[in-house]
Amino acid sequence: MSLDDQKNPVLMPVSRRKFVQTSALGGLAVAAGGVALPFGVANADETVSNGAAPEAKTVWSACTVNCGSRCPLRMHVVNGEIKYVETDNTGDDVYQDHQVRACLRGRSMRRRVYNPDRLKYPMKRVGKRGEGKFKRITWEEAYDEIANNLKRIIKDYGNEAVYLQYATGTLGGTVTRSWPPGTSLIARLMNCCGGYLNHYNTYSTAQITTGLSYTYGGGSGNSISDIENTKLVVMFGNNPAETRMSGGGITYLLEQAREKSNARMIVIDPRYCDTAAGREDEWIPITPGTDAALVSALAYVMITENLVDQPFLDKYCVGYDEKTLPASAPSNGHYKAYILGEGDDGIAKTPEWASKITAIPADRIIKLAREIGTAKPAYICQGWGPQRHANGEQVARSIAVLACLTGNVGITGGNTGAREGSYAIPFVRFPTLENPVKDSISFFLWTDAIMRGPEMTATRDGVRGTDKLKQPIKFIWNYAGNSMLNQHSDINKTLEILGDDTKCEMVVVIENHMTASARCADILLPDLTTSEQMDFCLDASSGNMGYVIFADKAVEPQFECRSIYEMTSEIAKRMGVESQFTEGRTQEEWLRHLYQQSCEKDPQLPTFEEFRKMGIIKRKDPAGHFIAYKSFRDDPQANPLGTPSGKIEIYSERLAEMAKTWELPKGDVISPLPIHVSTFEGSDDPMRENYPLQLIGFHYKARCHSTYGNIDVLKAAARQEVWMNPIDAQKRGIKNGDMIRMFNDRGETQINVKVTPRMMPGVVALGEGAWYTPDSKGVDHAGSINVLTTLRPSPLAKGNPQHTNLVEVAKV
Repeated sequence: MSLDDQKNPVLMPVSRRKFVQTSALGGLAVAAGGVALPFGVANADETVSNGAAPEAKTVWSACTVNCGSRCPLRMHVVNGEIKYVETDNTGDDVYQDHQVRACLRGRSMRRRVYNPDRLKYPMKRVGKRGEGKFKRITWEEAYDEIANNLKRIIKDYGNEAVYLQYATGTLGGTVTRSWPPGTSLIARLMNCCGGYLNHYNTYSTAQITTGLSYTYGGGSGNSISDIENTKLVVMFGNNPAETRMSGGGITYLLEQAREKSNARMIVIDPRYCDTAAGREDEWIPITPGTDAALVSALAYVMITENLVDQPFLDKYCVGYDEKTLPASAPSNGHYKAYILGEGDDGIAKTPEWASKITAIPADRIIKLAREIGTAKPAYICQGWGPQRHANGEQVARSIAVLACLTGNVGITGGNTGAREGSYAIPFVRFPTLENPVKDSISFFLWTDAIMRGPEMTATRDGVRGTDKLKQPIKFIWNYAGNSMLNQHSDINKTLEILGDDTKCEMVVVIENHMTASARCADILLPDLTTSEQMDFCLDASSGNMGYVIFADKAVEPQFECRSIYEMTSEIAKRMGVESQFTEGRTQEEWLRHLYQQSCEKDPQLPTFEEFRKMGIIKRKDPAGHFIAYKSFRDDPQANPLGTPSGKIEIYSERLAEMAKTWELPKGDVISPLPIHVSTFEGSDDPMRENYPLQLIGFHYKARCHSTYGNIDVLKAAARQEVWMNPIDAQKRGIKNGDMIRMFNDRGETQINVKVTPRMMPGVVALGEGAWYTPDSKGVDHAGSINVLTTLRPSPLAKGNPQHTNLVEVAKV
C-alpha cells in the first residue's frame, strides 16, 4: 500500500474529525482526539472556511521515470491541490489484462510536486561551477543569456560543440520526452539551429546493446509472459522485483507465468536479490564479471556430453564449428575449438577451470549444464547488471550463445539470452526533425569530449559519423537528468572537469529539483512536473499487454515553473526559428495533432476526449506472446537477421577486423568470439592487495536511479546501506548497522552497513542513485556509488563499467 494512498479507516479523516493543520509536503497532522492523519488526505465531507463545499476532482496522470515501466496515477485534487494519489483501477485485473498499479515511488508523486527541494524560479550561477551558488533572475534574462551564448558558441566553434546530455528523467513523455536525445524538444530546437553533437548507447545497456548487435543484429527477447510455456528459467543478474516492480513492470507476470508452467527458476547473481527471495528454486552466487567463464564451462559440458542442438547451430548460426566458420577466420578459430582448448589459448574451458574464476563448485556447473541442456524449452535471460562491467560485451554475447547452443531461439517458451521483450501500442511521436550534424560519441565519453575533443577518433574512442571530432564540447544542455554528475562515474574527477568553465563554457540545466547535477548549472531553469501539464505517456508495456496513458494537467504550475515546450519556444524565438519550431501550435494543439495522426493509422483508438476521460488504453498482443526472431526461425532465408551474414554470428568477422584495427589500452580485448576476459579491477587484478573487495551496484527500490531520491518517506522505508557478507565484516570488526567508510583512490563514501549472508564473500553491493552529499573534505555521506567508479570505458561499446570496482571497507 502506498504511503500516499492510505485506505486504513483509522488513518482516514471522517466528517467529525478536523485537521489542526494541513500541508502538501507530507508528514502527519494531529486530528481532534489525538489520531494521526496523513497531511493532505482529502475528507469527502470536509468544508472550507467559507462554508462552501470544496472543489474536488480526480485527474489521470502518470509516473514517467526511467524504471522500465510507465504507471498511471489518479491524482485526487481538492481546491487546486493534490491531496492524495491512487493508481489504475480499470479492467478485471486478471493475468495478462491486469491493473497497472504504481509502486510506492509513483504513489508518492505528490511529494515530488510539493518537495522542499523544488526549483521555484530561474537562476544564474554566481560562485564556482558546482558550488551550487545562484542568484534569482527573470525568465527573460534566462532566455536571453542562453540564446546569446548559444549563438556565440555556434559562431566560434560550430554546432558540433553543442552537446545534449544523456538524461532519462521523463522517459515516457511525448512533449516532455528527454531521451533518446534525438527525440527531445531540445533536439528539435537544435535541429532548427543547425544541429548538435549526438551520443549513442545508454548508461543502462551499452555493452549488451553493442554486443548483441554483433550476434543477432539486435537484442530482443521473448515476452516474460511466455514463461508460462517453458520448463526452466535461468536468470543471469536479472532482478525485476526491484527494477520492474510495479504493475507496469514484469514481477507480477513472472510469478503468474511460472505458476502456470511450474517452471524451475535458477538465479545467478552475486547478491541474493528480491527476485529470488524465496521464490527461486536455486540461487547460484557468482564472482562479478565472470559470467562468460561460467557459460564457457557450461558449453564444455554440453559439447562433451552431446547436449548441444547441432541442427540449430548448423542451420541458423555462423562460427560454432568448422562447418560454418567464415573463410576469413583462422583455422580452429571457431567457438567449439575455443571451448575445447583447441584454439589460440590452448585452455580447455572445463568446469574445474571455471570454478576457480567464478567461485561456483565444478560439480554444480556440471549439474547446471545438464539441466539447461535437457530442459526443452528453457527461458535463458540476462538483466543489465552482468553487462555493466569492463568486459560486459563479452558477457552479454556469451549468455546469448548459451541460448543458441540449446536451440532456444525463436521458439515459444525459449528466449535469446537477452532481456525480456514486450508489446507496445504504436503511436505517432513528436517530430524532432533531422540533425544536420552526423558526429556522435559514446554517451559515457562526454567528459573526454570536453577535455580532448579533437583528439578523439573512431578507432580509439568509438566516435561515429566522422574519423575524429572537430571541436571539444563547449555548451551542454542537461534536460531532466542527473547523469551529468550523480549518475556519471568518478564524481570527484567529473566535478573537477565541469568546474573549469574555460573548457565547457555554458551548462544549462532544466530540472524539477536541486539535484547534484543541477548544482553544476550556469543557468538553472525550473521545469514542470508531469502533474502540472498535459502529455501522453508512451513506451508503456507490461509483457504482452501494451498501454498508453493520458497524463492530464492536475494542478496549475507551482511557483514560476514553466514547461519544456514554453522554454524551447521562447529560445527558438530568440534564435530566429520560432515558426519552424512551433509550427504555430500550443502544447495541447500538438498533442491533439499527434493523436489525430495516430488515430488515422489506428482507427481502433477512441477520440481524444474519450481517451482523456478513460485515462488509459490497454491492448493485448494480438500474437499472444512476443517471440523474438520467430520469423527468422521459421524461414531464415526469407527473414534474415540484421547481421552481415543474416544469421546468428557466434563468430563475427566485423569484430575480427576491429580487433586488428582499433587502438586499445593494455588489457582491453575485442574478440570475434564471445570469450571470458579478465579485466582491470576485476577479481584477479593485483590491485586487490590494497582494495580486496569487489564493489557492484544495483537498482534500489527506494529510487528510480536518482529520481525520488529526495523523498523522505521512501528513504525511511528502504534505507541506503552497503551490503556485506558476515565473513568479510568479521575480518574488519564490523557489525550490522555500523557506520563504515568505503574507499579507493577515486573517493570515499560513509554509510551504514547491512551485514547479510545474501551477499557472497569478497563482494560488497551498494544501491545506485543516492544523491551525492559531500562534506568539506569531499567525502560523500549519502552512499553515492559513483564517487568510487571509474571513467575508463569498456573496450567495444565504450560503455560504463560501473560494476567493475575494487574498494576497501573499514569501520568509522
